[in-house]
Amino acid sequence: MDGGHGAEDLFDTIILADERFRGEGYQEGFEKGTHRGLRDGRRHGASHGAKLSSEISFYYGFAVTWKCLLQRNPDEKSRKRLKVLEALLGLIQTSRLDDPQSEKLQDSTEKLRAKFRQVCSMLSVPMDFKDYMKTAAGTSF
Repeated sequence: MDGGHGAEDLFDTIILADERFRGEGYQEGFEKGTHRGLRDGRRHGASHGAKLSSEISFYYGFAVTWKCLLQRNPDEKSRKRLKVLEALLGLIQTSRLDDPQSEKLQDSTEKLRAKFRQVCSMLSVPMDFKDYMKTAAGTSF
């Protein structure tokens, strides 16, 4: 038996083992990275969705409250304000905000924010949803 030939077999075995372990390590790392990416993506999506939902709910509550207040006044100024509030409420109700994959989600959200700013301007209410969130976050019960 040739002693040199056994050394080559051992060398080939080491090279093959190194390649196999590298491949297994890559596969394990890829699987763990994919799992972590999905978990982090879900967490980010849920957080973003909750913030958007809170924002839209605030706009809805704001509009309904002002609508109730303005309906008590029969003057022309109140009627004009009511029309803008109705437009905001209509936009909230017709916006497709339940599909995070929708291409229209960003556009719908921007339209709602713009309409909310218009309503605040008409009502002379210096209100921004971000200011509301800062106030709400600082409140403790």
